[in-house]
Amino acid sequence: MTLDQLRLFIAVAEREHVTAASQAMNVTQSAVSAAIAALEARYGVKLFHRVGRGIALTDAGRLFLPEARAVVAQASAAENILKDISGLRRGTLKVVASQTIAAYWLPPILVAFRKRYPDIKIELAISNSEEASRMVREGEAEVGIVEAVVADPALAQWPVGEDHMILVQASSLIPPRIDDAWLHQQNWVMREAGSGTRAALELYLGRYDIDIEDLNISLVLPSNEGVQTAIEAGAGIGALSSLVVGPALRAGTLHAVLQVPESRFFYGLRHKERYQSPAATALLGMSEFIAVSRGVQTCRKPPVKAAFCTSECPSGQSDCFDAHC
Repeated sequence: MTLDQLRLFIAVAEREHVTAASQAMNVTQSAVSAAIAALEARYGVKLFHRVGRGIALTDAGRLFLPEARAVVAQASAAENILKDISGLRRGTLKVVASQTIAAYWLPPILVAFRKRYPDIKIELAISNSEEASRMVREGEAEVGIVEAVVADPALAQWPVGEDHMILVQASSLIPPRIDDAWLHQQNWVMREAGSGTRAALELYLGRYDIDIEDLNISLVLPSNEGVQTAIEAGAGIGALSSLVVGPALRAGTLHAVLQVPESRFFYGLRHKERYQSPAATALLGMSEFIAVSRGVQTCRKPPVKAAFCTSECPSGQSDCFDAHC
């Protein structure tokens, strides 16, 4: 039984005339007759009385007609749903983002998306970068946005945004020289392993042969806000995104010791083999997501005056990092 057969049966039943039905459905009379004959032969029932040149529903045909209409109507509704989804008039887009991105970078983009596509529902999950990549890999989210490079061959990833990491403390007394000895003397407040913020700090310190596990880590907290609050309370120093600590720097509750010179990129994630919905394509095609590839810089200079030098870099030499954009 096919939808075409059901549609032709309904057309004949409503008109009680094969020729009129064929004209209404824009098919040949023989095609209509063949469709009815196929239904009757398959199920061993007669759907129409054929008396002379007339045609009328049998009892079986009368019972079958409302069911056939219901099936065709349901198929039409399903077809309309697919058309709405492809036309971005209906649907749900599942996105997962790491904490910094979800709280500070992504909301304006989602607001702009909703203004353009008000009928698309967005479900946003917040996880650290490691968990976010797992969700995209396993299909729990279609789009991921994380703060670290993900080593997963199943996932496509590309830069969609950027910011800078800033080393902050509560005290306004900024040492004139930041070296590895000073860093090892400090109490550190950090994000948990698996977070993009911690991964970015590990990558930066690793360039100077500083193992993050060798630092004096006094607190490990699962959120940027928790780390910031602990640092403001005097628990130690820590590295956070410029997006996170910007208001605290302006308010004077935190002070910048050092800005990491290199940009830290945010990365879009999607599964290489899973179908990408029209809603996901629309979101990832927004100008905000391709700003980095167009060379748009998002860096803003915070009031950082210190430089970071390794023990092999004498103060004043050009090998020392000046913190700058």
